[in-house]
Amino acid sequence: MTGGANNKVMTIIKEIQAKTILSKSKVYKYVINPYLGCQHGCSYCYARFMKKYSGHREPWGQFVDVKVNAPKLLKKEVTHKKPGEVWVSGVCDPYQPLEAKYKLTRQCLEILAEKNWPVIVQTKSPLVLRDIDILKKGEAFQVGFSIATTDEAIRKLFEPDTPSIKERIIALGELHQAGIKTYAMIAPLLPGAEDLAGILAGKVDYVIMDRMNYNHADWVYRKYGLEDKKTDKFFYQTASKLSIAFRKIGLTIQ
Repeated sequence: MTGGANNKVMTIIKEIQAKTILSKSKVYKYVINPYLGCQHGCSYCYARFMKKYSGHREPWGQFVDVKVNAPKLLKKEVTHKKPGEVWVSGVCDPYQPLEAKYKLTRQCLEILAEKNWPVIVQTKSPLVLRDIDILKKGEAFQVGFSIATTDEAIRKLFEPDTPSIKERIIALGELHQAGIKTYAMIAPLLPGAEDLAGILAGKVDYVIMDRMNYNHADWVYRKYGLEDKKTDKFFYQTASKLSIAFRKIGLTIQ
């Protein structure tokens, strides 16, 4: 048992043997999740639905199963599956704090780079910079950071155990300068997102914007008097403002 990066609550860590690692995805062709569970434990995270199937009783963010055989499985699976875009990851952050120790994401990326498979990495952690050597090898690799606001106070309300916005922006800039295709995932659209265009300029190739309200974080909006920031009016006004700002700097919104 160990604690997360900034967690005050202990996180239960268990090493497991997975049966498969390269799974079909509804977003991209495949998805790889080296971990089940996520130390970031964001209040709004849709991935908490995994508890229905995993049998975990701990709150989301307080357990992580480490698929220690993920690289070994991937080596076998890429030999008999048709190449396609691989999402790393769909229901966990591939660079959550445990990755510093286990290096499962790194090992999987090395395998995919060797096979020239296209990869889309999505994270909130600057730990991804550790693997910039591998990311530069992949001919069709891209890295995206989830950034829902520019306001640190808001970030701490909704995702207190994640790296700061400043750290993510700096990491995006370094990746972009290294010649790696980068993007920003603005979802959910939180208060403070209005100023993202200015700080992302020159650091990303495109932007994905999604309302992504799954109601898991309703209690946060209520507790801090932010109910008006969850309305249709707020979303459409903010999305419109952002769209105009991104177009002015030549960025495409997907």
